[in-house]
Amino acid sequence: MIFGYARISTKEQNFDLQIDALLKAGVEMKNIYKDVSSGAREERVGLDTILGKLRENDVLLVWKLDRIARSVIHLAKLMENFNKERVHFKSIQEPFLDTTSSHGRFVFTLFSAVAQLERDLIIERTKAGLESARRRGRIGGRAAGLSKEAEKKAIVAEILYKENKLSISEICSSLGLGSKRTLYKYLRHRGVVIGSYGVA
Repeated sequence: MIFGYARISTKEQNFDLQIDALLKAGVEMKNIYKDVSSGAREERVGLDTILGKLRENDVLLVWKLDRIARSVIHLAKLMENFNKERVHFKSIQEPFLDTTSSHGRFVFTLFSAVAQLERDLIIERTKAGLESARRRGRIGGRAAGLSKEAEKKAIVAEILYKENKLSISEICSSLGLGSKRTLYKYLRHRGVVIGSYGVA
């Protein structure tokens, strides 16, 4: 089965161009899911729904790559899930991004390598931030009710949140946090105003 996904950034825009392209490519209207979302931190109900429906040998089609992926890391994570579920992915405007072909699979291997490099850079920046915090004595002066380990996670959470590259869910996953509430607690502890670095 072929599914289509479309996204616009604001309600002032419309889906017409993307929907027309998806229909022309053979996607049935009932299998097209949509989101209005601009920030990395916004939830995408349409995307979550379609990801839950995809089965082996299904094809997910988008008009352009930037309609589905927030970042290279996000794209690589999606591709990992597609490979695991044996789902294919195609982009209309970027025909080289087609995992039904060997060339397309090779391109996504390159994307995965770039994503790993970006992850490594984030880890390095995080370590540098922790070391800087230690030198300044910020870790030692933690508030009551926050353990030393939680304080470390709070500092990393602040760094990742301010970078505005990962979604709230991805930050929680990276830090092993069980809920968004815990992340928001850590950010408030660090004095971060929620929503001041993108959409919360």
